[in-house]
Amino acid sequence: DHPNIVRAFDVDADGDTHYLVMEYVKGIDLHKLIKQSERPLHFGLAGDYVRQAALGLQHAHDAGLVHRDVKPANLLVDEHGVVKLLDLGLARFAEQHDGSVTDAHNENVLGTADYLAPEQAVNSHDVDGRVDIYGLGCTLYYLLTGQPPFNEGSLAQRIACHQNVEPKHLRELRPECPEPLADICHAMMAKKPDE
Repeated sequence: DHPNIVRAFDVDADGDTHYLVMEYVKGIDLHKLIKQSERPLHFGLAGDYVRQAALGLQHAHDAGLVHRDVKPANLLVDEHGVVKLLDLGLARFAEQHDGSVTDAHNENVLGTADYLAPEQAVNSHDVDGRVDIYGLGCTLYYLLTGQPPFNEGSLAQRIACHQNVEPKHLRELRPECPEPLADICHAMMAKKPDE
């Protein structure tokens, strides 16, 4: 229960149909917001949205939960400017080693390629909250540039770029970007988890 996480009220099934009853958030996800406006966000607004998302993620991390699919489409902003983290469908507890839905279905790579941390592409099960920081860094990059860090090539090529290639520097794409904000964004997207 956190103001920056969409609340889930109930989980149930009707026969073979499973469903989740969630809080209704009147607003728009950040991916659609950028697509509809056809331009990146102002630096201060992008920073505030990511700060709010980070607060929600920290709450989840404090409970031992790793989201594993942080991306603009999973961040809703309501009509009051409150950002709410959505879609914990791939989430797992950091210390969980068996019994997860993804383990049961022998899934190896989970997440969205444009926001996927390098270590998550190698093993989606043996990750911690740092993969969420990476995804949030890629999200900030998207909010500031209108494109993900690697927006060309096949799925496999984009995943490989996340592992081996540094994205174009934010100030190359938006020279007016405050240097400290660009530095934070690039630090969030460090290739090595320890960094």
